[in-house]
Amino acid sequence: MKSKHLTGDQLLAALSALSNPHRLRVIAALAAGGRNYVSQLARELNISRPLLHLHLQKLQEAGLVSSQMELSDDGKALNYFEAAPFAITLTPAAVSEAVATLTHNPDK
Repeated sequence: MKSKHLTGDQLLAALSALSNPHRLRVIAALAAGGRNYVSQLARELNISRPLLHLHLQKLQEAGLVSSQMELSDDGKALNYFEAAPFAITLTPAAVSEAVATLTHNPDK
């Protein structure tokens, strides 16, 4: 995800996803340690798997993480997540460009 190409809706989704401390910790853990599966990541972050799933879903919807299901050697399905490459530059001009593409405009 490049900020130059973010629509208003994409910018709002990314900022919303990043506005939670748990989700910031998830991004930081994936950036530092590389891809990881849900159970291990939940243990490392000391949060429950259901709560982690909610946060990962929000991050994935915003395009900030990606996932891939894989089978372990013992046949277990493991959902691996990794941080997606992204850069968000917030400037008045970037916000103005993004606002012009919003699909929901409460002022109209």
